[in-house]
Amino acid sequence: MTEPQKEKKEKVTLHVDGTDYKTWLPDNFEKKPSYVRPDEYVPTAFIPGTIAKVYVKTGQKVRKGDKLVILEAMKMKNRVLAPLDGVVKDVLVKEGERVTKGQALLFLEKKKKKDE
Repeated sequence: MTEPQKEKKEKVTLHVDGTDYKTWLPDNFEKKPSYVRPDEYVPTAFIPGTIAKVYVKTGQKVRKGDKLVILEAMKMKNRVLAPLDGVVKDVLVKEGERVTKGQALLFLEKKKKKDE
């Protein structure tokens, strides 16, 4: 028996932190979606679970680090904290609701300056 013929691929050079690396890229590399930075004004569920407690309501001012909701998953109560200072524009979940990973929990707006 003969070995299956492997496609002859060219090595590519990746430049990372000042160092060049020669490597082969997997077949599905081109199909992989590009990284998209999450929107800091839309906190999301980082794990599937149930909303145990909602601490904020629409129009409420929050400061970075304030508790927004408690997400219960795998018998653990996880705090979802405000990523920045702002105002709660809309709360999308309620207590007892099941959420999926990546689901938006609420919308925040940038806090307006007193002059505006």
